[in-house]
Amino acid sequence: MPDAPMTSADDRMRTVELENAKLRKINRVLMDRVERSVDMQGNDFALFETAIVLEAKVRERTAALERALVELERSNALLRAAKAEADAANRSKTRFLAAAGHDLLQPLNAARLFVSALAESKQSAANLRLIESIDASFDSFESLLRDLLDISRLDAGVLTPEVEDLSMNLLLGTLAAEFGPLARRQGIDLRVVPTRTVVHSDKNLLGRILRNFLSNALRYTEHGRVLLGCRRTARGLSIEVHDTGPGIPADRLDAIFDEFRRFDDGRGRGPGYGLGLAIVKRAARILDHRIEVTSKVGIGARFAVIVPYGHAGRVEERPAPDGAMAWKAGLRGACIVVLDNEPSVQQGMAALLGRWECEVVAAQTADAALVELDRGHLAPDLVIADYHLDHGAVGTQAVASLRQRFGHDLPAVIVTADRSPQVLNEVTELGHQLLNKPVRPAKLRSLIDHLLA
Repeated sequence: MPDAPMTSADDRMRTVELENAKLRKINRVLMDRVERSVDMQGNDFALFETAIVLEAKVRERTAALERALVELERSNALLRAAKAEADAANRSKTRFLAAAGHDLLQPLNAARLFVSALAESKQSAANLRLIESIDASFDSFESLLRDLLDISRLDAGVLTPEVEDLSMNLLLGTLAAEFGPLARRQGIDLRVVPTRTVVHSDKNLLGRILRNFLSNALRYTEHGRVLLGCRRTARGLSIEVHDTGPGIPADRLDAIFDEFRRFDDGRGRGPGYGLGLAIVKRAARILDHRIEVTSKVGIGARFAVIVPYGHAGRVEERPAPDGAMAWKAGLRGACIVVLDNEPSVQQGMAALLGRWECEVVAAQTADAALVELDRGHLAPDLVIADYHLDHGAVGTQAVASLRQRFGHDLPAVIVTADRSPQVLNEVTELGHQLLNKPVRPAKLRSLIDHLLA
C-alpha cells in the first residue's frame, strides 16, 4: 500500500488544475462582458458628445439665418422705397415731358404760323427762297424735338400701347399719300403694294415704325425706287420697306439702332440725327414686334417689322386715301374763333387765317371770345382751341361753353402738343378734330375746308 498517498495527491492536483482552468474561462467570459459593456458605454458617450456639437451648430446656423432674414427684410424695404421713389420720378418726368413739349412747341408753332402767313403774301423770288429755307429749318427742328420727346416717353414707360385690329390697306394708303409727294420731288419711284390683311397692333406706334423706315429709305436712296409691301409668314405679317440705296455693311447693322448713330456715306439727303431707328427699336420692344434688317452694300437694304395677324371681322373696311384732301377755292367770310393762352400764337393764327380771307376772333378764354363775338354781332363757323389754357382750363371745356351759346353742331379743332392717349380719347369722344403742334398750315387748311363743307 505504499503508492496510495501519491495517487491521492495527483488527483487533487488534477482537480485543482481543472478548477483553475474553469476559473480562467469564467474570468475570460467576465472580462469580455466587461469590455463589451465599456465599449457600449463609450459609443453612447461619443453619440452624446456628437449630439451636443450638432446642437451648437444648429443654434449657430439658426441665428445666422435669422440675421440673414432680417437683412433681407431690410433690403426689401430699401428696394420698395427705391421703387416708390423711381415711380414718383417717372410720374414727375411724365409731367415734365408734357409741360416741356407744350412750352417748347409753343414758340415753334407761332413761328411756323407767321412764316406760313408770310409765304401766303406776295413776295419776290429771293424772299420766297428765304421763306422756304426758314420753313425747312423749322421742319428739321420739329423733327429733332419730336424724336427726343418720343424717346424720353418710350424710356419713361409712359406710352401705353392701345393694341387693336387694324386694316393694313388703310395704313398703307395713308403712308402713300404722306410720302408720295416727297418721293416725287426727289425723283424716287415710291411703290406701295396694297393688302387686305388685318393685323393686331397699336396704330400710332406701328405707323411711327413704318414712317421711320420710309424716311430713312428716301433719305439714303439717290435714284431708283422704294417699295413698301407686306409678306405673309408663319410668325405674322412681315411689313417691309425695300430701297435701292447704298446698303449697310454687315458690321454696322446692329449699331444703326443706337441713339445718334448714323450710316453716313455722304449721300444722305437732308438732316438726320440718328434717332429714328432708336425709336423703332423701343416701339417694337413695347409692342413685342420683331424687327429684321438685311442689306447688301451697293444694292440696297430691307427693313421689316413682323406683326401678329388680327381678325378681319372686327375691322370696318374703308377706302385708302389716294392723296391729300383738296382745297376749296377759298374760305372767304368764314368766322373762326381762335382760343390760345399765348398772344404770339393768337397773332400767328390770325395772320394765317386772315390770308385765307377768314374773319378771326382771337382770345385767351371762351368768355373773352363771346364778348368779341357780341361786339361784332358775329356767329362762329368753327373753333380752333389750344388744349392747355391758363389756370387749368382746357380747350374742350372752352368749346363746350361756345356750343352752349351757338349750338352743339359747332365744329372744333383742338390743337395740342400733348400726344397722350388720354387727350386723344377725350377729344375723339367729344367729336372734335385733333391737330398736334406745331400745326402744319396745309393740313390745317384742308381740315377747316373739310369741316366747313
